[in-house]
Amino acid sequence: MGQTLFDKVWQQNTVKAETPDQPALLYVGLHLLHEITAPQAFAMLEQWRLPVRRPDLSLAMVDHCAPTSKDANGRFMVKDQATVAQIDALTSGCTRHGIPCFSLDHPFQGIVHAVAPELGLSRPGQVIVCGDSHTSTHGAFGAIAFGIGSSEVAEVLATQCILQRRPKNLRVIVDKVLSPDVSAKDLALYITTKLGAVGGKGYAIEYQGAGIRALSMEQRLTLCNMTIEMGARFGLIAPDQTTLDYLSRCLLRREIEASAQGLFSDPDAQWDKELVIDADQVSPMMSWGTNPAMSIAIGEELPLPATATERQAYAYMGWQGQKVASGRVVDHVFIGSCTNGRISDLRIAAAQMLGKTVATNTQCLIVPASKLVKQQAEDEGLDLVFRQAGATWGEPSCSLCNAMNGDLVAPGRLSVSTSNRNFEGRQGQGARTVLVSPASAAQIAIRGHL
Repeated sequence: MGQTLFDKVWQQNTVKAETPDQPALLYVGLHLLHEITAPQAFAMLEQWRLPVRRPDLSLAMVDHCAPTSKDANGRFMVKDQATVAQIDALTSGCTRHGIPCFSLDHPFQGIVHAVAPELGLSRPGQVIVCGDSHTSTHGAFGAIAFGIGSSEVAEVLATQCILQRRPKNLRVIVDKVLSPDVSAKDLALYITTKLGAVGGKGYAIEYQGAGIRALSMEQRLTLCNMTIEMGARFGLIAPDQTTLDYLSRCLLRREIEASAQGLFSDPDAQWDKELVIDADQVSPMMSWGTNPAMSIAIGEELPLPATATERQAYAYMGWQGQKVASGRVVDHVFIGSCTNGRISDLRIAAAQMLGKTVATNTQCLIVPASKLVKQQAEDEGLDLVFRQAGATWGEPSCSLCNAMNGDLVAPGRLSVSTSNRNFEGRQGQGARTVLVSPASAAQIAIRGHL
């Protein structure tokens, strides 16, 4: 019997096989850290009196709480002392244990799920972990990548291994190539509506088909990033020439052809579940509720809420009495995050905003995913396009994706966002969030309404 891509990567990184009484023990090839979960993990190491086993396989950075603005003296405007303490705990812990750390002034600082790929640290065949649920992003390289909790972060720091139960295999096939006006973000939202918010629970999802092969590497990162919103912790795409070409251009170039060899699902591999997507049926999407599975095609009528959860989402979003979303005034537009803050996303947004002006009723914040992306965007003049349109150009940060850095949407206000989650309060207490692609977000910023 053939193996799936997930099976192969799992097997080659297994230190001790799974038994009915014990999860498998996997070796971790890359451990990513940030200021939210790492400080607690460092405290556990101190309590256990243990060193970090492989600091050379770890990388830390400040992203969740990183401010998007500086004061008149060029200093980052950190929101409060609690944030200062978190950042200090991360940087001091990394110094003690010899872990590379990209803090606010580091030239490579940015969102961890953007920086590791662009540097070339995320590679085929690895197990990659981070104390963040959207670690599934790195599966775009043909890696097993997943989020872990603070205690697991400490265990990986101490042992470079992690205990994990093996999931089942789910194959999502995208037939045909997406239309030019449809993005990977639209595809991710569409798949999520088909699987549901928990349809992927207990599975590793592999994306296959002509529609996937035609995606750029950055688009694949977007799709795998959103896998967690389908209920799955793992999302993978088999490495191919697109993968190799991307890695050959990364800042830290490495020989990876050998590690990518054989990393594909065998023709006779067995799947526990399958979903086939017709690319012709996918159009630009928008969320209407309080999880990404509550999404519709732009221009489609709002659905009638059929469950208690949908009725609660309907009330929270303020859709009562409306059959369509179009025309509703938008207070904020956010373009950025580890989902859609890469250079290709910013180019798309700039093309929509060139020579136009953001609506007077709308605030538009555009935040690059990393310092390298910021520099490249400025070299290409994209920041000038945004500023001339009346948008705010920010410093690299998670920013309004999670609202931990002081960037907030006021209660009851409507925000259109290129981030990955539209949960209640995600962008601020009482804030309402509609998820879209970068192209749609830029168009909405100019119009000032959905």
